[in-house]
Amino acid sequence: MSVDIKPKPNHHLYIQVLRKMTPEQRLQKAFALSDFGKQLFIHGLRKRYPNLSEQEFQQLLQQRLDKRHNRNY
Repeated sequence: MSVDIKPKPNHHLYIQVLRKMTPEQRLQKAFALSDFGKQLFIHGLRKRYPNLSEQEFQQLLQQRLDKRHNRNY
């Protein structure tokens, strides 16, 4: 059985760039990507529940983040 994998023409270049970074730069990049993911999550949640008050939204967000955090451990 064959699996079609999406071509990643820039993957090798990406790995080269990462290898040239210092450990501090890689850590900063990881934090930035994590923050970006969280911002995307918040944006998607706001679009899904546009009629919630700010307090209701913050409660929902906290519940979802708690659930996500608990799944990682």
